[in-house]
Amino acid sequence: MIIEKILGNLHDLPAAEAAAFAGLHQEKVVLPSAQLVKRIQRVTTDHGKDIGIRLPSGSGDLRDGDILYVAETNMIVVSVLPTDVLVVAPRSIHEMGVVAHSLGNRHLQAQFFDAASEYGADVMVCQYDHTVEDYLKHAGVPYDRQERVMPVPFRHAEHSH
Repeated sequence: MIIEKILGNLHDLPAAEAAAFAGLHQEKVVLPSAQLVKRIQRVTTDHGKDIGIRLPSGSGDLRDGDILYVAETNMIVVSVLPTDVLVVAPRSIHEMGVVAHSLGNRHLQAQFFDAASEYGADVMVCQYDHTVEDYLKHAGVPYDRQERVMPVPFRHAEHSH
C-alpha cells in the first residue's frame, strides 16, 4: 500500500467526524520525530503491515495523529515517539533573550509555547543536549528535562557564515 495524501488529523477533527472514527480500530505507524520530515519513506505498522509513504512536493511534515488510511473497520494513524527535550522557563524577557541568543549561536532549533499551552507557562523547548543543560545550570536558568511528543519536528538548522 502506498499513501499519497494525509486524510486529516485525529487531534483536529470536528466532533462529528471524530465520532465517526471512534469505533474504528487504530493501527499505528510509530515514528521518531526525525522521520516526520521525510516525504518519501517505507514504514511498518504496529501490526507488521509494510506501507510506503510518498507525499507530494510541498506537503507539510507528518504530525502525531495524522490519518494515513481508513477502511470499514480500521484506520492507520501516525503515532510519534516522545523526544528528549529541555523545557526552559526563563524568569524574564531579558533572561529569555540571553538564553535564546546563546542557543542560537549553537544553531540549536527551539520551539516556543505560551501560558495557554500544555506547558502552562511561557517556555522555550529544545532537543536535549548535555552542553545546553550544563549552560542552563551554570547560568541558573530554570529548566526541566522531559520526554514530549512535539507538535512539529525539530529540523536541522542549515547555515553559513
